[in-house]
Amino acid sequence: METVRPCGCKGIRSCLICEAEYKISKLDLKNELQKSTSYVYCPYCDKLSPGWDINEYKKHPHHDGNLIDYPGVYIKLDFLNKNEAEELMKALECLPWQASQSGRRKQNFGPKCNFKKQKLRLGMFDGFPRTTQFVQKKFEEIPLLHDFKTVEQCTLEYDPKRGASIDPHIDDCWIWGERIVTVNVLGDSVLTMTPYRGPLTRYNLDCVSNYDSIPEKDVYINSQTVNIDDNVVVRLPMPARSLMILYGPARYKWEHSVLRQDVTSRRICLAYREFTSPYLENGKHYEEASEILRQASLFW
Repeated sequence: METVRPCGCKGIRSCLICEAEYKISKLDLKNELQKSTSYVYCPYCDKLSPGWDINEYKKHPHHDGNLIDYPGVYIKLDFLNKNEAEELMKALECLPWQASQSGRRKQNFGPKCNFKKQKLRLGMFDGFPRTTQFVQKKFEEIPLLHDFKTVEQCTLEYDPKRGASIDPHIDDCWIWGERIVTVNVLGDSVLTMTPYRGPLTRYNLDCVSNYDSIPEKDVYINSQTVNIDDNVVVRLPMPARSLMILYGPARYKWEHSVLRQDVTSRRICLAYREFTSPYLENGKHYEEASEILRQASLFW
C-alpha cells in the first residue's frame, strides 16, 4: 500500500493495527532468519558464541562452542545508572511524540535530509532538549566517541501491542557518519545483524570510499571472524540502560533490524548520528553544514 495510514505506516511498512485493518500479510522474518547459522555477541568478551537466544551472553565466561570475532561493535552495559534512566524517561515523556512507521513513535531533533537527492537543509532544527544534554555529555567517557559531534537525536518508542519492529537496513552513508550510536533507555531488546549483499548505490554506500575510517579498537591477528559470505545471523544484546556503537564492518557490511518478537515490552531508545567528513570542519561541504553544526551545539 502506497498510502499513509492513520497508524503512521506507509509503503511496505506495517504494524499489527494496519495489518488487521487492511489485511496486510507480513513476512515472518524471524522464522526465515532462524534457518541460518546464528551467533550471539557477548559484551564482556567482545566475541560471538553459537546460538540464537540472546541470553547466551549471560553465560559469560562459560559460553558454548568456539568463540569468534565480530569487529565493529561496542556495547557498554549500564551506561546509564538507574536514576539517570528514570530521570531521562520523565524528560522524554514531557516532549511531544509523532507517529512513525512499523508500530513506533518518535521525537526527532535534527536537520532535514533528502537521501535520494543528497540535499541537506536546516529546517526547524534549533538544537536539543536540555533535559537530554547529560547523555551527550556522557559520550566523553567513551574513547570510541572521541570527537563525536551529534547532529541528530531521535527518540524511538517500540510498542509491543502494535507489533513494533524495524526492517533490515543500513543507515544512510551520504550524510550520517561511521559511528551509529544507540542508547537503550527502557526495555531489553536485540539488534539482529544480517550480511548485506546488495548494490553499492543503495543506502549511498558508494560514498563510503571517500571517507576516513575509524581505526579498529582491536587488531584481529590469526583469529577467526564471521565470514560475511556465509548464511549467518548475528544477534546483539540491547539491555536497558546500555550504549551500543556500530562502526566499521558492522556499520557498512551488515544490515541491522529489530524483530517484532524481540520487542516484548515497551522499548525507548535514543539514536544519535554524526555527519560524514565532507560536512565537518575543513570538509568540502562544511559551509553548507555550518549553521546546522552551530544549532547542534545548542540546548533549550
